[in-house]
Amino acid sequence: MAQVELRKDELRQLGAQLVYIAAEKRNGLWKPANYLAAHPVCFPFLLDEDCSVTKAYGLYHRLARDAFRIAHPATLVVNRNGQIEFIYRGDGQTDRVSMAEITGVLRDLNPVPVDDVTERPRKP
Repeated sequence: MAQVELRKDELRQLGAQLVYIAAEKRNGLWKPANYLAAHPVCFPFLLDEDCSVTKAYGLYHRLARDAFRIAHPATLVVNRNGQIEFIYRGDGQTDRVSMAEITGVLRDLNPVPVDDVTERPRKP
């Protein structure tokens, strides 16, 4: 999340609307509310408490050296029609897609002239 938060303005200019989803119970071991209080994020943060979304997308990580009944770290890019254009599923809990790859996919989906990107007003 940290690398995404640092580049939030660029991602918004590329037309992205982000949502974080964690396969975690509200009162689970990692206490998401406490984490978010200490590390606020600017995009919605949703909890997949029963792991139904995680399982539906093949991201459930039942057991591994660094995982026990949680999600693989993943990044999905969904187009405006609700179709998945890109999915990156990390092999372990520290395996993340590069921001260059994410921005490349977004640029391919939303080609915008450079002048328009710099002059586009921000949405609240």
